[in-house]
Amino acid sequence: MFDLLFRALIGGLGVAAVAGPLGAFVVWRRMAYFGDTLAHSALLGVALGLLFDINLNLAVIVLCVGLALVLVTLQKKHIIATDTLLGILAHSSLSLGLVAVSFLDNIRIDLMAYLFGDLLAISQQDLFWIYGGGFLVLALLVVFWKPLLAMTVNEELAKVEGYPVEAIRLLLMLLVALVIAVAMKIVGVLLITSLMIIPAATARKLSRSPIQMASVASLIGCLAVSSGLFVSYQWDTPAGPSVVVCAAVLFLLAYSLPFGNKRKH
Repeated sequence: MFDLLFRALIGGLGVAAVAGPLGAFVVWRRMAYFGDTLAHSALLGVALGLLFDINLNLAVIVLCVGLALVLVTLQKKHIIATDTLLGILAHSSLSLGLVAVSFLDNIRIDLMAYLFGDLLAISQQDLFWIYGGGFLVLALLVVFWKPLLAMTVNEELAKVEGYPVEAIRLLLMLLVALVIAVAMKIVGVLLITSLMIIPAATARKLSRSPIQMASVASLIGCLAVSSGLFVSYQWDTPAGPSVVVCAAVLFLLAYSLPFGNKRKH
């Protein structure tokens, strides 16, 4: 039991640490629905990985990145409103994943674990993907922090300053796709974006600068993971949803405080 809890804690903290700073950009740029769309498509990646007998994490990463590229392409063509497009792709990909899973008769699959996470079932290989992918995301965020922030504040001004806005926007989408892929085991495809959005939204109340918000979001995410695991162990509740509930409680506590940052950034 100690080994299970230890791996779950290490894996959860790794995801929370990288989801915090990235979640700050998701909150600033109002990309929550985009994250949900990619998260819902992760189940289709699982089904394809099982069907073609390839690593599930790799299959999910490839599918999420591919869908991010499709979204960028369709948004440029202005065929339909972005929120409508995201809604179509989100529910279509999730439904297609569920249908594809139903055809895998010769393979046993715990559907609930993929939908709502199975934090206590994290393996050494999962830790490798989490920390390998997390390190890559954090490194890219550090390198491209200035252009990402400039694009978030004002895209037109960022273009004037010489930043490749289209490429930076695509990079941000690909980073979200990568985090969703490696975080699937933690809270499941239906709750992944909550681990990015809730800590970042909580940190907004307690921060006075973008860098501070990104750092505080990581700390809040780690606290939510630790608290959620404790609640799960103490009262035998599902680990993934417990983490999200703890994050929501921290959000409510932060916004009930009489002090904090009231500016939007």
